[in-house]
Amino acid sequence: MSDDPSTNDALGTLRAAIKQAVTDVHEQTPLAQSFTNFVTINLVANAQLAAGGTAAMSYLPDDVIATAEIAGSNYINVGTLLPFFKDALPEIARKLHENGKTWVLDPVAAGIGETRTFILESFRDAPPTIVRGNASEVIALDAMWGLADADSTDPVDAAKRLARHLAKRSPVGAGAVAVSGAVDLVTDGERTFRLPGGSAMMTKITGAGCSLGGVTATYLAVAGPLVAAIAASLLYNRASEIAESTSQGPGSFQVALLDALWNVTADQVASSEIMETA
Repeated sequence: MSDDPSTNDALGTLRAAIKQAVTDVHEQTPLAQSFTNFVTINLVANAQLAAGGTAAMSYLPDDVIATAEIAGSNYINVGTLLPFFKDALPEIARKLHENGKTWVLDPVAAGIGETRTFILESFRDAPPTIVRGNASEVIALDAMWGLADADSTDPVDAAKRLARHLAKRSPVGAGAVAVSGAVDLVTDGERTFRLPGGSAMMTKITGAGCSLGGVTATYLAVAGPLVAAIAASLLYNRASEIAESTSQGPGSFQVALLDALWNVTADQVASSEIMETA
C-alpha cells in the first residue's frame, strides 16, 4: 500500500463505494438482463440471483430492447454464436446506445471467425460501458477497433485504450475494462488496479467468466463502471476461494460457488486486497 496520504484516501473512497454497491444490490435486487451464451445461460442467471440481483434472459432483439427500458443494465456475451446473432446483436447494441443504456460485453473468443469479428467490429461506434474478458480477448478487441498501436500485445495498454474509448461514448461519461487472469486487472483508462486471489477451480467449470459478466452487469445497475467492475471481480475472487475450500471437485464447486456468492458480505468484498498500479 502507498505511503502517499492522497492515494490512501482515494483507495478508502473506492472501498466505500464498493461496499455500497454490494449493499445496494442486496437491498434493491436490480434487474440486469442478458443476451448470453446458451451453453451457460443457467449459471449466468443463477449467479445474478445469488449475488442479490434479478435476471432476465432473451435472444429476441425487440424483447431485449423493450426490457432495457426497465432494466438497470444489460449484458451481451458472444460465446457459442448462432447465425441470427449476426443481425440481432448489432441491432441491440445500436438501440442500447441510442437509448442511453449501459451494458457489459464479454467478447468471448475475439478474433476467431468472420461472423464473430463482424459482430464485435459493429460494437465499435455503439460500444458497451464495460468490457470483461481475458487478456487475449482484450488485445484482439483493441486491435479490431483500430485503437492499438502496431503489433501491440500489452494487455494493460490495450485495456486502458479500450476503457478510454468506452468512456468517450458512454451514457454515464465513464467506462471500464476488466481483464480476468491469475491476478485480475481493472481500469477506467486513468486508474488501474490489480486484484489478487481467486480459485483456479474457476477454469474447471463452464460459465465462470460468463456468469462474472452477468454479475458485473448487476453491479453496473447500481454503480459506476469502475466500481461495478472491481466489485464483481472481488466478489468472484472471494466466493471462488470459499467454494474451493468446501468442494470436492468441479460439480460441487459450482454449487458451492453459488452459495458463496449469496453469503459473501459487503465488508468481505470491500476489504479485499486492491493494488493500484501505474
